[in-house]
Amino acid sequence: MMKKALLVIDVQNGMFQEGNVVYDGDRLLKNLKELIVQARSSETPIFYIQHNGAAGHPLEYGTKGWEIHPDITPNNQDVIIQKATPDSFFNTSLENELKKQRIEHLIITGIQSEACVDTTCRRAFSMEYKITLVSDTHSTWDSEDISAQQIINHHNGVLRWFAAVSPSKDITFNS
Repeated sequence: MMKKALLVIDVQNGMFQEGNVVYDGDRLLKNLKELIVQARSSETPIFYIQHNGAAGHPLEYGTKGWEIHPDITPNNQDVIIQKATPDSFFNTSLENELKKQRIEHLIITGIQSEACVDTTCRRAFSMEYKITLVSDTHSTWDSEDISAQQIINHHNGVLRWFAAVSPSKDITFNS
């Protein structure tokens, strides 16, 4: 059996700013909380990926916006990885931490579907991890041309080349 880990990418306060909340943010948090409870009850490691934005960015390092959302607060067993690019592996300790725990299968969630979630899925695939993208537990914002839901749907389709894509209700951590 492959050892799994839950990756929670960039679910930080700055993604939930009044007037500019990530698409369907309440559902995202609800689904994430349920996955986190499941992961903890099965002793599956949880890795929080925290983006360090530059001065003035909604995720500016050290600010309230940079903090992990309080609805999904990490505990002492969870690993927090700091990053500065869309790739959760690039110039971070993620790969070393995963290897230390002999993780082979990544369950990927988070924000932003077309940036950090997409890039991390593709990079993990290239690094030969088995990947599951949780289809209803990643999100983004509307673009000029298409809606956030269309972006999410598109990435759920495209990323099937790199990951199994499943809704949160079908995710299990014990098998």
